[in-house]
Amino acid sequence: FDTGPWPRMSPSDRADALDRLSDALVARMPRMAAAIVDEAGFPATSAGPVHVGLAIEFLRYYARLIRGHPFEEARPHANVSVQIRRVPVGVVAAIAPWNIPILGALSKIAPALAAGCTVVFKPSPETPLGAYILAEATHEAGIPAGVLNILPANLQGSVRLTEHPDVDMIGFTGSTAVGKQIALACAAQLRRCALELGGNAAAIVLEDAPPSLLAGLAHLGLALNNGEACIAQRRILVPRARHDEIVGLLCTAAKGLAVGDPNTPGTMIGPMVSRVHQRRVLDYIEIGRAEGATVACGGRAPEGLEQGFYVEPTVLANVNNTMRVAREEIFGPVVCVIPYDSVEEAIAIAQDTEYGLSSSVWTADPDAGAEIGRRLRVGSLYVNATMTLDPAIPFGGFKHSGLGRENGPEGLAEYCELQPLFTPIQAPAAVQEGAT
Repeated sequence: FDTGPWPRMSPSDRADALDRLSDALVARMPRMAAAIVDEAGFPATSAGPVHVGLAIEFLRYYARLIRGHPFEEARPHANVSVQIRRVPVGVVAAIAPWNIPILGALSKIAPALAAGCTVVFKPSPETPLGAYILAEATHEAGIPAGVLNILPANLQGSVRLTEHPDVDMIGFTGSTAVGKQIALACAAQLRRCALELGGNAAAIVLEDAPPSLLAGLAHLGLALNNGEACIAQRRILVPRARHDEIVGLLCTAAKGLAVGDPNTPGTMIGPMVSRVHQRRVLDYIEIGRAEGATVACGGRAPEGLEQGFYVEPTVLANVNNTMRVAREEIFGPVVCVIPYDSVEEAIAIAQDTEYGLSSSVWTADPDAGAEIGRRLRVGSLYVNATMTLDPAIPFGGFKHSGLGRENGPEGLAEYCELQPLFTPIQAPAAVQEGAT
């Protein structure tokens, strides 16, 4: 960063390099998608278009953005000329999780490189292979040596990276517990960090919500990324009078979600990422049962799928918001149905969490749903499953769900420092020579 060419290149030259990297990754999409399926178990139908295709769009977006971005702009001042400069923050450590191994990586790498930063990228130990393919593409694209560095590492290596004095900023996606440790390490060094952390989304189903909407809700709670997604709509808040009806609709939808080999066409839920994580999800289901929740459907490892770490899509009914299954992030294909008696109570339940990443409202009246959504302190609000991850739209959380924002111009700003440059206003030459 201090002596190399990348921070000193023009934005258009950096944009050209990002476009070349995008092209090199497009040529490697099948290999990268196959690696994600094999390592993480996500269905092949989503690995290509979402995990890889959308990740490449982050690079394309930031290449477009910086071609016309005001990295320097004049600001009026009475006595001097002032240029407000947006300069790269420095060396960025980008740490991605196993559940979005390339998407989570490029959501940090793309804006950091676009800003002129150099990057040390640490992939998750569970999903390192895509990082090697990214390294191949980086070489082919002609990115200068030392600009993007790939550092597979275990926990000890991660800690060393977050504490290293030559790192100027940490970009991290992962658990809230680890995010807090990173924030402490950054505070000790007075160093920037951008943290996208855990979630405990509440989906508020209103009295007028038609049954046809609830299959989509089941998918967002159970099947999205095998349920291993921070934005999964996991706490489903329903009118008490409709509790049993909605539980039945969710179970019908859950039983229609094909579980199996992620390479098989039609599979909607693959295996959990590891045996340890499978055990964790199954243990949470038993915790819910012990706390008084009803396992309405699912709740076990499916029969006939012993080769892999599978969990049946599970609906827990009669949950209340004090139970661990409602307060902690299960991170698997499990939803909790919580009854409420009034909309005000539903809003209070939705807000009663340390997290604030996303929430949704389900209703026949989208305008009314939006009004309820505006009362929730979360980073993203969705009405009737209008859920999308767009490189132009800022994404992040309130409360313990993180600091800062990814995507959009806001994501680029995370990797820039502001630097006013003051220069004298030159008087006309005749005045300088003493003429009147």
